[in-house]
Amino acid sequence: MRIGKQDQAFTAIATSDETSITVRGHDLCDELIGRIGFTDYLWLLVTGKRASDVQRQAADACLVAIAEHGLVPSVQAARMTLAAGPDAWQGAMAAGLLGMGSVVAGSSEAAGHFIVETLAAGRKNGDLDAAAKAVLQDLKAARQKVPGLGHPQHNAGDPRADRLLAIADDLGISGDHIRTLRILGEHAPGIIGRPLPINVSGAIPAVMLDAGWPAEAMKAIPLIARAAGLAAHLFEETQRSIGFIMSNHADKAIAYDGKIAGRGE
Repeated sequence: MRIGKQDQAFTAIATSDETSITVRGHDLCDELIGRIGFTDYLWLLVTGKRASDVQRQAADACLVAIAEHGLVPSVQAARMTLAAGPDAWQGAMAAGLLGMGSVVAGSSEAAGHFIVETLAAGRKNGDLDAAAKAVLQDLKAARQKVPGLGHPQHNAGDPRADRLLAIADDLGISGDHIRTLRILGEHAPGIIGRPLPINVSGAIPAVMLDAGWPAEAMKAIPLIARAAGLAAHLFEETQRSIGFIMSNHADKAIAYDGKIAGRGE
């Protein structure tokens, strides 16, 4: 992506005039509102193409799978932000989304690129199994985590991942990306030396990639899904606030070990 002067300044997403709004070549009011579901609309907005029934079902499953997982750090940040600023839903929502990084909730992007790169290496040398083993050995040597594998809570197997992969099988879309993920999951425990089941952040990109979703837009899936979960938490925060309770518990849980003023320590 170039920075600075651009030769062409265009967008193919939407335009409007005095009487109409056009989105991806469709009249918003006559062709889309009331005629298309939000998941279909998301697919159209991002890819420029209408989703097939199978693509919609795959995307729906992934969005539902990652929308909610309890009081994770991003949710805590959002609820404490709303407790401190009850009129700032947009700020609280932003606080939660900004907390979705490479460790919690936002790791589908990295896992997606990892799957794509491993598959490309396998296609290049004609042996996906060997390519998977090689990248896993490289990660072990570098003491790096394996994207899309392992979970601190679901260490015996992430049930969300198992369900998503089963749905992909049932829909008939399981292809090279899911096969790559499964091969990585098969070899990782032996190479890394500990249990590393496929997690939901690995299953989501594998399913979405095989369904035809672009890898460059993968992070949109958990972001959009978690926005729905955050909306639920923020509404509950307005009804039964726990933001300051969480803040108070954090204050009590962390001990101060710095210098004490006036004691010369």
